[in-house]
Amino acid sequence: MALHFTKEEFKNRKSKVLKSMKEQNLNGLLMFKQESMYWLTGYDTFGFVFFQSLILRDDGEIILLTRAPDLRQAQNTSNIKNIKIWEDKEGSSPSNILKDILMDLNLKGKNIGIEYDSYGLTGRNTLKLNSSLKDFGNLEDKSELISYLRVVKSNEEIIYVRKAAELADNALDAVWKTAKAGVNEGKILAEMQKVVFECGGDYPANDYIIGSGHNALLCRYQSEKRILDKQDQLSIEWAGTYKHYHSAMFRTIPIGKAHENHFKMYDACVDALTNCEKKLIPESTVGEVFDIHANTLDNHGYKDSRMNACGYSLGSTFAPNWMDVPPMIFTGNPLIIKPGMVFFMHMILMDSEAQLAMNLGETYLVTEDGNERLGKQKLDLVVL
Repeated sequence: MALHFTKEEFKNRKSKVLKSMKEQNLNGLLMFKQESMYWLTGYDTFGFVFFQSLILRDDGEIILLTRAPDLRQAQNTSNIKNIKIWEDKEGSSPSNILKDILMDLNLKGKNIGIEYDSYGLTGRNTLKLNSSLKDFGNLEDKSELISYLRVVKSNEEIIYVRKAAELADNALDAVWKTAKAGVNEGKILAEMQKVVFECGGDYPANDYIIGSGHNALLCRYQSEKRILDKQDQLSIEWAGTYKHYHSAMFRTIPIGKAHENHFKMYDACVDALTNCEKKLIPESTVGEVFDIHANTLDNHGYKDSRMNACGYSLGSTFAPNWMDVPPMIFTGNPLIIKPGMVFFMHMILMDSEAQLAMNLGETYLVTEDGNERLGKQKLDLVVL
């Protein structure tokens, strides 16, 4: 059994969930988020693309409903003892099978929380689930019950976050060695991912983002792979990943020669990141951090080039993205920052008129008296 945490750790997590369920008067919780299943039991799979649910009753009983290919996956990676299989065949209704399980658990007429906001529960399956459970009990959207419990990391989790940060640093070292005029972006990506795997890391929950020239202004991965020009700009966002825990970084790197505005934009990004660091402390709100970001970049004259969010929580996540939200860092977010939270803060500037980009992003661990930048790379603007 490949459990990545101690029995005591899993026991503490389960106790927190049951306590929250009691506070919210829930008799059962239906989990569809793979992150919730992994955090609570260790269950590690990408099988959530099909219908599966982890059921937790208020007395602590746990049952997993999944497909046959994930039977041994659950047995080998989790502490789940009771695993039910729904069969792949014409007319099969896993939502009706789930209803039967809930009936056997004496949850009919009870209060049941459901993780509706989940990549593991498609719109079609949601309709089928609601149809199967119509008049069965009091169904409540509890998509964020476990998500908010996961925001504050335990000591065991922080060990993995630090390892992920080390891997992110290693990947950037690969960029310094590889990126130069005449090199294909695919070669850079290959070297970054290679060093992560060689050092014990995992696939990230979403693709690394890479773009040069006009594509340096993009915030998402796309399939064009350019060869770097003699004078170019290269934007890369990536994450070190270890046991599914992520530590992300973001850089825009001038190639050959930097445009004079690259330096101005970089100074603005460093200023904004430094100011946000000062606010990313216990008892501040997440929204206050964003406001510092916005005010700083606006004062530098980049209001039209910045984003409307400047980061998000990081943790153990699965495809399709490593953004472990909520919480997102945007204005008005009332979440109180606490020690043990991990945030990726990114300062993004995209000047569409000048076709210039500048990005700077780092991952931080909130501590008792402030925060710690987990990456060890210097924040200097490097021209390759």
